[in-house]
Amino acid sequence: MSKIKAAVHLLIGINYVAAISYDVLYVHLPSPPDKIRNAFTGRLSFLTFWNMLLQGVFFTICFLNDVIGSNEPNPKKTPFIRRIKDLLFTSLAFPLSMFVGLTFWALFTIDRELVFPKVLDKYFPVWLNHIMHTNIMIFVILEMIISYRTYPSRKTGVSILSIFMLTYLIWIHVIYHYTGIWVYPVLTVLNAPMRLVFFVVLLFLILLMYLLGEKMNKIFWSNQIKAIETNKKKKKH
Repeated sequence: MSKIKAAVHLLIGINYVAAISYDVLYVHLPSPPDKIRNAFTGRLSFLTFWNMLLQGVFFTICFLNDVIGSNEPNPKKTPFIRRIKDLLFTSLAFPLSMFVGLTFWALFTIDRELVFPKVLDKYFPVWLNHIMHTNIMIFVILEMIISYRTYPSRKTGVSILSIFMLTYLIWIHVIYHYTGIWVYPVLTVLNAPMRLVFFVVLLFLILLMYLLGEKMNKIFWSNQIKAIETNKKKKKH
């Protein structure tokens, strides 16, 4: 099972490296998106690309943990790479992927011109779009099912996630300041008060994704969690 798990993590990691490489080397969008992507900040303008980089790093760490770390629910001494893996998944990899995927497809369904104008279809392959906005959810849910992890305190996890999202929020305003272009078309149709409401709703949504991860972890790994808690109580007595 450990070899299968390592193979799965390796293949997913390669999937992200290949997708990122293809996007950087072969995808060239028309202006104005191209102005943002190439002239000012490159693909790092987009939260989707931040997430792709994060997922690539995360699944590489998963593979390394399979090889040199530990996947035991309660090892005597948790390897450093396992602690990094658990913290990265719980605080960023899971909630961010679910957030990016759900918000993209929700806006796409309402009016795709707000997030991914139809004119981009001939520049941006459908398969790449699904890797960036669909597979990301499938892969983190798969990871939730096949690998046990220890969640940090909610304060720690939510703090890391909030700092990450606030950093990106500041970043897109810096881009707008220097280019006069909002990274996402939906922001152009909202006035300042509505943009504030929009950002607050999105922040609330990603925090819900964090809580969803916590809940799913308790459902999928309830027996292991109960066993660990029981052992801790026995040691105290």
